[in-house]
Amino acid sequence: MSNMLELLMQHKIVAILRGIEDRHADAAGKALIDGGIHMMEITMNTEGAAVMIERWRNKFDGKAAVGAGTVTDVELAEQAVAAGAQFLISPNLDEEVIAYGRERGLSVWPGVMTPTEIVKAWKAGADAVKIFPMGTLGVDYLKEIRGPLNDIPMIATGGVDLHNITDYFKAGANGVGMGGKLVNLEWVREGKWDQITERARQFVAAVQAL
Repeated sequence: MSNMLELLMQHKIVAILRGIEDRHADAAGKALIDGGIHMMEITMNTEGAAVMIERWRNKFDGKAAVGAGTVTDVELAEQAVAAGAQFLISPNLDEEVIAYGRERGLSVWPGVMTPTEIVKAWKAGADAVKIFPMGTLGVDYLKEIRGPLNDIPMIATGGVDLHNITDYFKAGANGVGMGGKLVNLEWVREGKWDQITERARQFVAAVQAL
C-alpha cells in the first residue's frame, strides 16, 4: 500500500480547496491542520495553484500531505508534480494521468461513477478511486456498487456533511473528499480561522468515532 493511500485509510478526510486566494491560503491550511486535517488538495483550476502547492509542501511538511485536485490531463499533472504534489485527484478518468503519476511513484485517485469506470481505473493502476458526484448519486448507490466491488478503495466526494458523514462510511467509503462544507470560503475571506478549525475538528471527531 502506498504511503498516501495509508494516510487516506487512516485519516479518511481530504480537504478540497477550490478557488482560494493565494493571500488566504497559508492561514486556511494552518486552520485545517490545527483542526486535525492531514490531507489537503488545491485544485488545479484555482488561480496560482502550483505556487500554493509548492509553498505548502515546504510550510506544512510533516504536518499534512499536500496534493493537487482537478488534474484533468497530463499537462496539469506535470505542473502539479513539478510543484511537489504528493497525490493527484481528478474528476475524470484519464489513464495517461494514472500512468504519469505511477511512473513517479505518486498515488492517482481518478473520478469515476460507473462500475465499468471503477474497474478500468483500478486496472490502469489507480490505488483508489473517487466516486463523483456522490451528492447526486447518493449513499445507496455507493452501498450497491460496494457489493461486487469490495476490494477497491473508494473516496466519496460530494454531498458529505456533518449529519451524514457516518452514512458514507457505513455504505462502504474508505475516505471522503470535502470542499465547501469543510472549507467555507466566506469564513476564509473574513479570516474566521477559529471557526474553520472548529469545523474541521467536528468532522475529524465524527470520523474517529466510526
